[in-house]
Amino acid sequence: MNAPLASPPSVKTTCPYCGVGCGVKATPDGLGGALVEGDAAHPANLGRLCSKGAALGETVGLDTRLLFPMVRGADGALARASWDAALDRIADGLQGVRDAHGPGAIAFYLSGQLLTEDYYAANKLAKGFLGTSHVDTNSRLCMSSSVAGHKRGFGSDTVPGSYEDLDAADLIVLVGSNTAWCHPVLFRRMEAARTARGTKFIVIDPRRTETAAEADLHLPLAHGTDALLFSGLLAHLAQSPAFDAAYVREHTTGFDAALAHARAVAPDAAATARACGLDVADVARFFALFADTARTVTCYSQGVNQAVAGTDKVNAILNCHFATGRMGREGMGPFSLTGQPNAMGGREVGGLANQLAAHMGFSPEEVDRVRRFWDAPHMATREGHKAVDLFAAIGRGEIKALWVMGTNPAVSLPEADGVRAALKGLDLFVLSENVAVNDTTLCHPHVMLPAAAWGEKDGTVTNSERRISRQRPFLAPPGAVKPNWWALAQVAARLGFGAAFTWRGPADIFREHAALSGFENAGSRDFDISAFAELSDAAYQDFAPVQWPAPPGRPEGTPRLFADGGYFTADRRARFVAPAEIKAAPASDAFPFLLNTGRIRDQWHTMTRTGLSPRLGSHILAPFVAVHPDDAAPLGLVEGALARVSSAHGAAVLEVKIDAGQRRGTLFAPIHWSEATSSHGRVGPLVHSVNDPLSGQPDSKATPATLAPYAAPFEGFVLSRRPLQMPQGLWWARAALEGGFGWRMAGSLGPDDWAQWVKAEGPADVAELVDGPSGLYRAAAFDGDGRLDFAVFVGTAGRRVAWDALKGLLAEDTVSAADRRTLLAGRRAGAAAACGPLVCACFGVPRDAIVGAIRAGAHDAAMVGEKLKAGTNCGSCLPEIRRLLAETTVSA
Repeated sequence: MNAPLASPPSVKTTCPYCGVGCGVKATPDGLGGALVEGDAAHPANLGRLCSKGAALGETVGLDTRLLFPMVRGADGALARASWDAALDRIADGLQGVRDAHGPGAIAFYLSGQLLTEDYYAANKLAKGFLGTSHVDTNSRLCMSSSVAGHKRGFGSDTVPGSYEDLDAADLIVLVGSNTAWCHPVLFRRMEAARTARGTKFIVIDPRRTETAAEADLHLPLAHGTDALLFSGLLAHLAQSPAFDAAYVREHTTGFDAALAHARAVAPDAAATARACGLDVADVARFFALFADTARTVTCYSQGVNQAVAGTDKVNAILNCHFATGRMGREGMGPFSLTGQPNAMGGREVGGLANQLAAHMGFSPEEVDRVRRFWDAPHMATREGHKAVDLFAAIGRGEIKALWVMGTNPAVSLPEADGVRAALKGLDLFVLSENVAVNDTTLCHPHVMLPAAAWGEKDGTVTNSERRISRQRPFLAPPGAVKPNWWALAQVAARLGFGAAFTWRGPADIFREHAALSGFENAGSRDFDISAFAELSDAAYQDFAPVQWPAPPGRPEGTPRLFADGGYFTADRRARFVAPAEIKAAPASDAFPFLLNTGRIRDQWHTMTRTGLSPRLGSHILAPFVAVHPDDAAPLGLVEGALARVSSAHGAAVLEVKIDAGQRRGTLFAPIHWSEATSSHGRVGPLVHSVNDPLSGQPDSKATPATLAPYAAPFEGFVLSRRPLQMPQGLWWARAALEGGFGWRMAGSLGPDDWAQWVKAEGPADVAELVDGPSGLYRAAAFDGDGRLDFAVFVGTAGRRVAWDALKGLLAEDTVSAADRRTLLAGRRAGAAAACGPLVCACFGVPRDAIVGAIRAGAHDAAMVGEKLKAGTNCGSCLPEIRRLLAETTVSA
């Protein structure tokens, strides 16, 4: 655990997960851990946390942490090194590459989970002093189409509204966003608005997600047709009373061309319905609700952004808000829901390859302005490679040195196997990480630097509503851990640039960042926080959440923009944009399905943090592929079986989930599993590297794929209080459990094979149950203290036994004689055999308990919550509770 602090106080900080930016109150327990609760005073969440935020206290241990610098030696092995040795190796390597190949051979790949201060330091060093613009971030994978669309429409990377608009809206349109699972705290605000004022929800998504199940209207449109749908809406609005001719005339340009395009491709509800594969009555209802409801907020997320035409989708949405003048006023406006905790903060300091700091670009005037402010000797003068192109350039050998910070590209990037191969060919590969092992650490980094993790970090982040908040440390950094900005400044000094990197702490960086935002600005740029350019250290420590812009004289910030125009284009007018022609999704005979990838409720990115929490791992235990029943039946696929999903680029083996909410001809698979947590569960290798030509964002929602059964005659599980190496050739997925680990597994290994594996583990005390003819093998091994060391349950496929009843033994100091007698039967003495998967992660409530409460008379979600507390915190389990209510027969 982290080093204990004397008399630990409670600390207000910010959650490290999604872009909602929830305030968190962390109270160190004095033993290196912490108790976590929502900060009721933070305006983003008002005290609520989702299941992931509520479990943060379970993820601050040191078992998986990188604690000391590691440098690869002449023998090819990584070995612990001093900070001086590691930093010297980096500086020498960067200088050598720059001298031999020029600054364009150096690149940085950053993360939306970095603090703004870390981001600022990396961009300053790279773009101002090394002279490379090849600095991109994993935010490219989630937000860049919204950025590009906003810059085309607004002239700036601006989200106009506030979360308070969700409270005041009468209609909320959710486009490509499973908000109930991916932004559950915001979804609870939306549900509160529905209760208070009757707010209606329209969900536009090919899948019938948990969010769609809660909607007043669900439009399951064909993949990629969002821009057509909103073009049809624009054509309808132009001839309705909702059209705001004065706003269009006074504050916009390009309306006539955009309307002509809309009328050409989707002139009415019937044509729009045909183009989008929707029912005409549903389309007409959508058009009428939007037109008739002034207080309308349109929220959009990855289903819009992660597409080959993502930027056009964003602009099609913006067009409808421009046409109605519903912009920057209470309860109305377009709203991009950000995926990461500091994707916006990273863009504020130039975190994308097509940006400079403070929302400036690469025009000669902007390059010169930043150069003069930084007194930069080697200023980058043109845009660099975006993420997908950056790693392609590494693969071609054009980029020789790469510094990766706080992200796991070997899992998360499209065509991820190619990324792995590219990383292994670098002359210098530096990895700043807080975990010792993940898929990217296995790609031959030359230097690994131990970075501060959440709980140790000190700086700022910016959420989806432009609100800057503090992340404050409440745990002492363990080992030799240092913040990223410090490591960057140290390297800069070794390269001879130390005078420009003399920061004493993050407050110095924040002041410099704030000053640059106001430098030669005078209202010409949206991002301006120069009210804080002279903030004292004490004021930085106590900094209260604020929405930018906060120019001089307005430190309270700005909740909304653009109600009265004032856009950041050259003529200060918004731009209508006519979307490009929509191309049909590229399915084929060889790859007849379209694979859609995304997130699930209780996991985050590649599970390096959420994968440590037993309760977060108990909702969905294994990587899966969701298939429509009509697509599964001809292939002989049934619920819980295994299937191989393949594309032109890779393959994965996933558990089948039969889902009537899937659009026929499409598949859905989550992104979270990696080589560290599964044998065959990585979906990144399947995803094609096709991207939006304007934003560079990968199209992660429509990769042509095929599906086939995967033969696995045996299946079962392994429980262990320690890490174990699973046998070769086995399909497995690992989850954290209280006191140990659990592996779901399947394959061709039968009873004899497993008996040999157990024997090889060398237990001193083992009980076995073998029935060879029926394919059954079970074993329980005990250590010298009488504790359960590990257990193996194997049977023929289709006869799965749950580990629910047995997993608690891993956390117990001894196994009773009664439990020993019943353990190999899959149950404990006096206990039920199973309780089902976890439904409510916040309060640890499993499915069977909820079903029992329903059968005992809890006839709605409120009664279930009153009886079990399930669904009363973040609410992300409420759709599942309501589904169980609909499915369960209530006892008389």
